Amino acid sequence: MGKLLFHIGRYFVLMKRVFSRPERWRVFLRNTVRAIDSMGVSSIAIVLIISFFMGAVCAIQMAYNLQNPIIPRYLIGYGTRETLLLEFSSTIVALILAGKVGSNIASELGTMRVTEQVDALEMMGVNSASYLILPKIVGFVFFIPVLTIFSMAIGILGGYVASFGTKGLTPHDYVVGITSMFQPFYVTYSLVKSLVFAYIIASVSSYYGYYTNGGALDVGRSSTHAVVYSSIVVLLFNLILTKLML
Repeated sequence: MGKLLFHIGRYFVLMKRVFSRPERWRVFLRNTVRAIDSMGVSSIAIVLIISFFMGAVCAIQMAYNLQNPIIPRYLIGYGTRETLLLEFSSTIVALILAGKVGSNIASELGTMRVTEQVDALEMMGVNSASYLILPKIVGFVFFIPVLTIFSMAIGILGGYVASFGTKGLTPHDYVVGITSMFQPFYVTYSLVKSLVFAYIIASVSSYYGYYTNGGALDVGRSSTHAVVYSSIVVLLFNLILTKLML
């Protein structure tokens, strides 16, 4: 318990240093654009691929489990859409990105720490926490809504493609389902969750990378801790936000 409180306290102390006024806005903006490219734009492909196949699998499983003449066929498309909007495109995509983006952040900062690049910045009077971490957090939080919307759209498209040739489901029934009883708030709910998850992934991963001690093996250990603990916190806040918003 004492170790947990130590890490929580040190995390908030680090975040206080991170969220300070950038010394040079031009450098901050340039680093933020680089972070958007390295963490956001580079993640588009994996998000699209996974979302497409998950949407298709959701539609097929819905069709398989709702094979009852009493149940309207359009509910398959409806259920697929609700699954993607409420949970997959925010939470599951965040867990996937925790592995890709989180490990990348932790390994990058950990390598800079063990090679004494962070110490060099401190020696020059630079707030290394803000200089290295703030652009990553801002860039990832800024771009995560784009990934979430792409995931929703491609996931629904994957379900539509799967409706061709799926027993008990036709493309017409699927389209009727995804356009029935639509609640725009579900999109807002998903986007809000994705913003919170993006902050958690970037900040927790930065914490473990920034405080890496030792050598190359410890960089790998920090990466593992970053992915594991950011995923746990994402799931915890998923429960909290779901209780608060729904």
